Parts: sequence; C-alpha cells; structure tokens
Amino acid sequence: MTILSDRLEKTTSPTASPRRHDLDWLRVLAVLLLVPFHSALIFVMSPDSIMYIKDTVNSEFLDRMAGFIHQFHMPLLFAISGASTYLALGFRSAGAYLRERVLRLLIPAIFAIVVLLPPMTYITRLGRGQKISFGQHFLGFFQLNLDDLAGYYGTLTPAHTWFIIFLFVFSVVALPLFLLERRENLHRMSLKISAFFEKPIAIFLLVIPLALAASLDLLGDKNPVYYGMVFCIGYLLMTSPNYQKAIDRHAWAALLLGVIFEILRQTWHPHFREWSLSWVVYGLMVEQSVRWMWILAILGFGHRLFQQGGRVLRYLSEAAFPFYILHLPINTLVGFYLIRLDTVIAVKYILIVGLTTLITFGVYELVRRISPFCFLFGMKSRKGSNVFVKHEAPKLSVN
Repeated sequence: MTILSDRLEKTTSPTASPRRHDLDWLRVLAVLLLVPFHSALIFVMSPDSIMYIKDTVNSEFLDRMAGFIHQFHMPLLFAISGASTYLALGFRSAGAYLRERVLRLLIPAIFAIVVLLPPMTYITRLGRGQKISFGQHFLGFFQLNLDDLAGYYGTLTPAHTWFIIFLFVFSVVALPLFLLERRENLHRMSLKISAFFEKPIAIFLLVIPLALAASLDLLGDKNPVYYGMVFCIGYLLMTSPNYQKAIDRHAWAALLLGVIFEILRQTWHPHFREWSLSWVVYGLMVEQSVRWMWILAILGFGHRLFQQGGRVLRYLSEAAFPFYILHLPINTLVGFYLIRLDTVIAVKYILIVGLTTLITFGVYELVRRISPFCFLFGMKSRKGSNVFVKHEAPKLSVN
C-alpha cells in the first residue's frame, strides 16, 4: 500500500474545496433518522425486515413508514459520501485519502464487528428464548453461516456496518476512476457531459443506470452494484456546478413526481412476467424512479434551506459517525426491555426512539473524551481537529 500511496500522492495536488453545509446537515439528519427507522422495524413482523429485537405485534403504520424511509435513506447517504469524496480529494492527496479511509472506516468497522455486535446478537438470542452463555455465543459468533448473514442465530454478521464496509470498498475501487476524471483533458469532457444534464429533465435520466444496477440480483436490498453506482453519481454531481443548478431547478418537479410515484407504489401492485416490457417499465417508472425523485428533491431543497454552519452543525457532524456505529446495539438493548411494557405500540415506539437517542449521545460524550476510543470510532482526539467532517470519514456517515 505504501508504493501505491506514494504514486497516488504524485497524481493529484490538493486544492481548496468549498464547504457544503447543506451536505453536512443532510448527512446528520439521515444518521439521526436511523433511530426512528430501526425502532419502527421492531414492530414489523415481516421476515424481510431485519431488526435484532422484535415485538410480537405488527404495526402496519410503522411498516409503511419504514418502507418509505428505506427507499431513499441509504442511497442518500451513499450519494452524499460520493460528493464528500470529491471535496476530500480537493485538499487531500490520494495517498492520504486512502490512509484516512483505513483509519476512519476500516478500523471502526472491524472494532464494531468484534466488540459491539456480539453483545447485540446475544441479546437477539435471549429475546428468542435461547439459553446460552455469552462466552459460548462469542466463540460461535466468528463462524460464518452464508444462510444467516443477518446473524440472527449467533454467527458472524456485519449488521449495520455493511454500509461502512461498502463505503470503504467503493472508496478504494473507484479512486483510480476519480483521479482520472480530475485530469485536465478528462475533466473538460466531464464538464461537457454536465452541460447535457443541465438541460430540462435530463437529470432525471440518471435513474436509467441506477435501475439497471438495481435489476441485478445481488445481496437483496444491499446490492453493491446499485450502491456503488449511487456513490459514483454522488461524486459526479460535484464535478460541475451545472449539476447542482439542475437539481435546484428540478426540486419541485422531483418532489411532485416523487409523490405521484409513491402513491402508485403504495396502491398498485401488479404481477408482471420478469423482464417483460411491462415489468421493465413498472420497475423503472415506479420502483426506481421514486427513489431517485426523493433523492433529487432532498438534495435540491437541502441546498436551499441548509446553508448555515455553526456550533450545532460542527458538534452533530463530529458525532454522526460514532452515532451510526453505536445506535443499533443501543437500540437493540433498549428495545429488548421496553417491548415488555404493557402499553400500546405508540408509547413503546416513542420511548424506544427517545431513550435510544439520548443514550447513544450519552455514550458518544463518553467515548469522545477517551483517546483510544476516538481512534476506534474513527475520530481524532479532542486535542486535534476532527477529520470526520472534513474528510468524510463516513460522511454519511457515515462519511
């Protein structure tokens, strides 16, 4: 890696990049939204909704709410991460960027998998009524069961760190492509392409490669080709002001189309033969277009509304990545106890969301004051500036 890093450091020279407070705010809000999202899944009995503790009563409202959030939530985080990569490469050499990816993504992911996830999946097994010691569970956790990648039965799982792992892989794999784009001749070509996407409705056409990527049957809703495409498109959108102009201009149209497609998605459930013309049109116009419309609308209105920085944003930006890592184990623990309350779903849900958020911020306040934990959670110690916000450690954050 040293040889590669040395070569890459000669490939690109740092240049100042403007600060995008709107992307910082959207990242923070998306990370905070994880708690309501995962808390909702506690009350969704569908086996397709992965959550590590479950109530015994299904909530159709929370099911629909979680389904709505799921459409745009992770794609938005990957798009923001791609955009953040563009900004990071503006003032960091490629070699330094790779080293940072290891420190801010790979090491925290390994730490979370080894230290935080075994207790979480142990709680899952206790919630299922299994009687097993934590020591037995911990040893069994490091066995791989390809039929249970969620880790419900105690074997190895990345759980929510899949996003961090994907982001690390995408950052490394796509870096040569990004460096090529920054060369003068190819960057001029990129600017010409951006001029096309500034034309009316052209920005909507980016749904076509996304739909093609989504059609691949890979890892279910964690399709790496689809999310890799979103990550690269996020980078692309930063290469020219034309893209942001187009997004701003089409924000209202994207919102309107998002509402229309969402109504169709919620009310129309046709059964088409796979890869028939009707199947392709439905998948493109409804299932995938609605996701892209929501993302465009969020990026457009976010750019209009969230231009201010300040102390609150700095604090939340620094907390976002550790919050991401911590929230699901804490959410699982809180849910394990609160679903036992003899009360209605609404009360339990509000309590789970509130307590999870408070406890997660409380634990963050603890770990940010201890240098070894800062390192393990992808932060710099308080003696130095936090790289996470600048370099997208998980400018998701998750970087």
